Amino acid sequence: MFKLEILQRLVGSGLVAVIRAATPEQAGHIADACIQGGVEALEITFTVPGASVAIAELVKRYPPGQVAIGAGTVLDTETARVAILAGAQFIVSPASDSETGRLCRRYQIPYLPGAGTAGEVLKALEDGADIVKVFPGETLGPAFVKAIHAPLPQAPLMPTGGVTVDNAESWIRAGCVALGVGGTLTKSAQSGDYESVTKIARQLIEKIKAARRG
Repeated sequence: MFKLEILQRLVGSGLVAVIRAATPEQAGHIADACIQGGVEALEITFTVPGASVAIAELVKRYPPGQVAIGAGTVLDTETARVAILAGAQFIVSPASDSETGRLCRRYQIPYLPGAGTAGEVLKALEDGADIVKVFPGETLGPAFVKAIHAPLPQAPLMPTGGVTVDNAESWIRAGCVALGVGGTLTKSAQSGDYESVTKIARQLIEKIKAARRG
């Protein structure tokens, strides 16, 4: 997919499932459950052992038009390049790095670095961020988004951390273009309850749609 198409999928669906797991196989099971719930964007974090293997397997399993597969917890250009070679279609980082942003622009891969202050948001934009990850979301809250949009209304923001079914609408109404959801969505997979992952995914998507309609 072209960069524009990937960004349209991320923003159009409004939900990026953040997948952390003990093995590539478990990551794959969580991904399957998320997709069954309607998720169209998956972030496989590089805290997963063999993350590049998980990414490559998911890229083979699901056509580009169905779901966007990205890499998360990307700390440097070396990891970003490994992820892109494995098939990652977007790169997510906990903080902005100008060289990683440059690499992503070179290969036309959407770059989503994290930021927790106005200065960090501005740096992320200057580093070429396509969407800025509000992180940690549980500490900053939806009010942070409103505050940032006062001086930086052009900043496309997506929180990660602390996003739940109960507060999803608040984040969207605050002005977020999408939501990154990890533990709330995937924690039941630790006990093998993948049906709950699918159920929560559907609930989150409905909350996002409701907030956008409102």
